[in-house]
Amino acid sequence: MEFKDYVRIVLSHWVGVLVLAILGLVAALGYNATQPKVYQASSTGLVTVGRTADTSAATIGDQLAKNRVTSYVSIATSTEVADKVVASHDLDGTDLPQSAGALIGHISVSQPLDTVLITINARAGDPKTAAVLANAWVDALAAQVKEIDGPAPLTAKSAQDGGVPGGLHLDTYSSATPGALVLPRTNLNLLIGLMAGMLLGFAYAMVRHQFDRRLRSTEEVEKLTGVSVIGMIPQSAHMRHEGGRELALAVTGSGASSSASTAEGFRKLRTNLAFMDVDHPPRVIVVTSPKQSDGKSTVAANLAAAIAIGGQPVTLIDGDLRRPTVADSLAMVDGAGLTDVLVGRVEAAEVMQDHPEVPGLRVLGSGAIPPNPSELLGSNAMRTLVTELAEDAMVIIDAPPLLPVTDAAILTRSADGAIVVITHRGTLDSELVASLGHISAVHGRTLGVVFNRMRRSAASGFYGGDYYRYEYRPQTGRRKLKPRRSKEPATKQPVSKH
Repeated sequence: MEFKDYVRIVLSHWVGVLVLAILGLVAALGYNATQPKVYQASSTGLVTVGRTADTSAATIGDQLAKNRVTSYVSIATSTEVADKVVASHDLDGTDLPQSAGALIGHISVSQPLDTVLITINARAGDPKTAAVLANAWVDALAAQVKEIDGPAPLTAKSAQDGGVPGGLHLDTYSSATPGALVLPRTNLNLLIGLMAGMLLGFAYAMVRHQFDRRLRSTEEVEKLTGVSVIGMIPQSAHMRHEGGRELALAVTGSGASSSASTAEGFRKLRTNLAFMDVDHPPRVIVVTSPKQSDGKSTVAANLAAAIAIGGQPVTLIDGDLRRPTVADSLAMVDGAGLTDVLVGRVEAAEVMQDHPEVPGLRVLGSGAIPPNPSELLGSNAMRTLVTELAEDAMVIIDAPPLLPVTDAAILTRSADGAIVVITHRGTLDSELVASLGHISAVHGRTLGVVFNRMRRSAASGFYGGDYYRYEYRPQTGRRKLKPRRSKEPATKQPVSKH
């Protein structure tokens, strides 16, 4: 995968990534709050030899001090020095241990290279206590050095030269001041917690991506099935149909920018169908979906309206004889319909209804719900009816979903092809594969897949942003084009792969 693929995966699961990153910060804050505060103070000692007026002797003495100072580093962490600190200072009332062995754990010693300096770093729970311990340790080390390498006796020669005893000794070079906070390292811990949370979030996103079988992109659909995505319809509350309420056709409205983008999605779907086979464009199209809740009826109604607005007569047939919704959603008279025509009770022209807002759009309702929907839809009467209607107008059939029943697959035998509507980030790959398999099993043709309820961020590249707002006027049957400022640069829509 490329870098952009990883970015897309993380953005698809940004909520989980953000939650884990915040949890990492919270964990770091909790760790900082529970850790005891430790302060560190430093005191430095200087190793010297007795003064002498002889330059050669001074040079030898300085070299001797440099050679011996490395040994004093080990001596500084010995129990003898710790015993002197315990004996000379009262440690009661502090957080420091009373035993020499445990007290050594609060001390660290360093010696800068090629110097005669020794730095004592003392740590304690109180800044003043840390400073007292560092100064006391330097004094104890000085006493220990004096015992080991005390001053040499003053000889006649050294006295004649004006010297002093030449033994090594340790003097305090810089005394410790109240220590600074060194633990916990709050900023570092917060950074580590944030990074750990982000890494866990990235791992979470990758695992979810591997096991998440919901379809999100045209690339996934085309790679999985070999069928092109011929339409992407953004989600819009403007055309939502709930509780028997009348469906507002997106292609006839002049609502918010979301409905304008939705209308443009249907126009692009109409264009892709027209260019699918220029010499023999499909005249009879079945609109179906894997499941009931994918919005196939809404897509069928808006597609039919978009084609009619384009100037081509359209007949919309409610072929869902189990749960018909077309007549109710378009506020048409719900009475005799398709089933009555198929059994010979009435003629199709007698029960066909013109849409009040879209000239050229006729609707044939389902009629009474029969006990044998599959047999009626697969009958010779149905094929004859569709053939006759297709002579004068384009026919759009709203069919039942493919997975629960076989009605839609049977209808594809009487049609030029089927459009399968799937829900963006809602339809599983296995559901789409099984649905297309049902169509192939009856030797039907799949014209393409339509992504429904696309999020604007995912679909903006397909329908080019909200560059134009259209307003349909049913009195003249024309569209009025109103240019408006684009929120983002418009992109060109590629022609369908068919």
